[in-house]
Amino acid sequence: MRISELFRQKKAVYSFEIFPPKINDDISKIYSTLDEIRDISPDYVSVTYSAGGSKNSRTAEIADLLKNKYGTEPLAHLTCINSDKAEVAAAIERLNAIGVENILALRGDRIEGEEKHDFAYASDLIPFIKERSDADIGAACYPEGHPESKNMVEDIRNLKRKVDLGVTHLNTQLFFDNDVFLNYMEKVRLAGIDVPVQAGIMPLVKKSQFGGIVRMTGAGIPAKISRMYARFADDPQSLEDAGVAYATDQIIDLLSAGVQGIHLYIMNNARVARRITQNIKPILDRINGEV
Repeated sequence: MRISELFRQKKAVYSFEIFPPKINDDISKIYSTLDEIRDISPDYVSVTYSAGGSKNSRTAEIADLLKNKYGTEPLAHLTCINSDKAEVAAAIERLNAIGVENILALRGDRIEGEEKHDFAYASDLIPFIKERSDADIGAACYPEGHPESKNMVEDIRNLKRKVDLGVTHLNTQLFFDNDVFLNYMEKVRLAGIDVPVQAGIMPLVKKSQFGGIVRMTGAGIPAKISRMYARFADDPQSLEDAGVAYATDQIIDLLSAGVQGIHLYIMNNARVARRITQNIKPILDRINGEV
């Protein structure tokens, strides 16, 4: 099913993001995650793309499993900056062959010595996909601004260009302060961007997440999270419990504000996804008229 259709059917779409095993790892490592995700029944699952380009990606392999073995709709990430046109075209052809109806168009992370120069931005990739696939095309947006943009005005102008090129929905970068997201959405709508936007939420449930992942995204850290880390950094179970509680509170607040969807960055942790889903499901079901 196309994600644009999900947004027509539901007031609040609920999805997860996972990442494939490394290229040389056993694919069966992710089976237990996929089994549990199917039981939780998200509206769709997005599958990340290797930063090294199409030659290192197992995105299509996992998308194929999701769609054709587990019966879960995949959103396949596709990056471009470290791939040439032939590599990206081959990746699109493979996604078409397995029946993928949703692609997330991303520039990807710059890797020194790997850039191919056929694509500079996600906005270059979007029309390339449209020429080769009739899939819905999603894109990313950044409530705190893209790290490489000069300012928020430029960032939203670039986002408007992506939507004008044919993007059907947007997923935000992770954030921890809902007011940042809500203020951003006001700017987005004032700019004439009217496609559905899902709020990206990452539960902070492990000590390691407070370092590299958060630093890499540049997301602001509220005082509540700093206190949580200071108190529970060396108590893994309490840190998970606190992280689940914080993410649950964040999601309920966003649903109360009328957000169109929640995209949960679960880091392949199906247990955490299940805990959060159990917390919010009664409210989510009522919003969507399922109870």
